[in-house]
Amino acid sequence: MFGNFFNGNDKNQSPQNGHYKHGNEHLIELNQVVKTYKTAAGPFDALKGIDLQIDKGEFVIVVGKSGSGKSTLINMIAGIDRPTGGEVLIGDAAVHTLSEGQMAVWRGENLGIVFQFFQLLPTLTVVENVMLPMDFCNMVNFAEREARALGLLEQVEMADQAYKLPTALSGGQQQRVAIARSLANDPSVILADEPTGNLDSNTAANVFDLFQGLVDQGKTFVIVTHDDDLAKQGARSITITDGEIESDVTIN
Repeated sequence: MFGNFFNGNDKNQSPQNGHYKHGNEHLIELNQVVKTYKTAAGPFDALKGIDLQIDKGEFVIVVGKSGSGKSTLINMIAGIDRPTGGEVLIGDAAVHTLSEGQMAVWRGENLGIVFQFFQLLPTLTVVENVMLPMDFCNMVNFAEREARALGLLEQVEMADQAYKLPTALSGGQQQRVAIARSLANDPSVILADEPTGNLDSNTAANVFDLFQGLVDQGKTFVIVTHDDDLAKQGARSITITDGEIESDVTIN
């Protein structure tokens, strides 16, 4: 969890067992992060020495063309991919040092992830999909999980669809369910990779309004999108070009 992060005032120290002591300036820090992939044509540098700091409660939009490195960047934060070089520090965790088993547990407890294609299990009801992260991490008392899931669905205006299968819902409705699922374990950080890519413009705008409401409640959002218009709805816009941060602009 993030508890130690908000209490420490020590300077950065080398991570031990996936933890480190950290000043309380930033919730997320990427220090000189490099990601190099081996390809048939030779090494490809997807990220080239990224330095990035994100504070608690920020609404950050990452934009860039296909192949720019924006999805690789969010995968670094999520621990889905590992850096070739550099550090990924989130809360009191040195994410880049965690084993696969530690990573799965840490991710389930601390991050909410929203995918472009929703990733809802088609054989489970809506409420069961929202309960899945609670079941995996065992962070909510078993007897309270359904009530919590229904409360989250109410928050995204989907409680009336709770006992339907995802296939009975529209794309926008499925994305709302996916957002509720991302909140299941009350994470401080929500990551979203092209979360409105399969939605029409009106539905996409409604989803971004929902994100903003969650930011107002203290959540930290990092969203990847190729849509420059939607990017303007965040508080901070970061443009990635050829694996480097081209611009980092505070919008409002």
